[in-house]
Amino acid sequence: MSFKSSSAEKPEVQGLQYHIRLKAGDIPPYVLCPGDPKRVKKIASLWDKNVFVADYRQYVTYKGVYKGAKLAAVSSGIGSPGLAIAFDELLRVGVHSFIRVGTCGSLQPEMNIGDLVITTGAVRLDGASKDYVIPEYPAVAHYQVVQALIEAAKIHKVKYHVGITASTDTFSVGQGRPGFNNYLPSHKANIFKDMQAAGVKNFEMEAGCLLTLGSLFNVRAGAICVVVADRVRDKFELSDAMEQKCALVASEAIKILKKGKIC
Repeated sequence: MSFKSSSAEKPEVQGLQYHIRLKAGDIPPYVLCPGDPKRVKKIASLWDKNVFVADYRQYVTYKGVYKGAKLAAVSSGIGSPGLAIAFDELLRVGVHSFIRVGTCGSLQPEMNIGDLVITTGAVRLDGASKDYVIPEYPAVAHYQVVQALIEAAKIHKVKYHVGITASTDTFSVGQGRPGFNNYLPSHKANIFKDMQAAGVKNFEMEAGCLLTLGSLFNVRAGAICVVVADRVRDKFELSDAMEQKCALVASEAIKILKKGKIC
């Protein structure tokens, strides 16, 4: 495939952002950000209307309408590097409100599989966000997004927790799980207990970078995840119903944000 040349600093393909393959006006400025590309279509199917927009690498996009609110869903793949790419390019096409929708592992005994976790801030255990700003810079969810997610969870009558998330670069070792051949270096052996003692609610892999970039670029960003791994009781379970519950609450939060009733 060939295409007209563009700036190496700001690469485009026929006027589209290089990775997400979108241009300004292609999608509404309110976006849900799952990791899994296959989850995008599932999320969009919960809306009143939906239409496919783009698919390139791990970046799949649908847009639609949920209870009168226009919104979109764009996947970013696993981890902060892919999320940072999507976030930057989505900013360039006019997006100003982001909600990460995903799965996570719980750290506290009062939490159970199927519960939702609304992130207020994140421990930045990733590497991508450190490319943008010093490690001491906080990863904080926008208060309007947090409030909208709480209100949405109440509307849908689901059990939820609100608090701090730890975002890692790796799924196993980074979260204190043994890797292949039970490899677990000493500097990660106590990460689960340390985060648990600090009151952290959950482990996942994107929120820290998302919230950092949201604050840096003065846009609204937040995160909500459904618990699929109970790290306290060593249980794992995943179902479409659990993912749908999380996506519905996030979509409801977009509707609330768009109405502007959060103050």
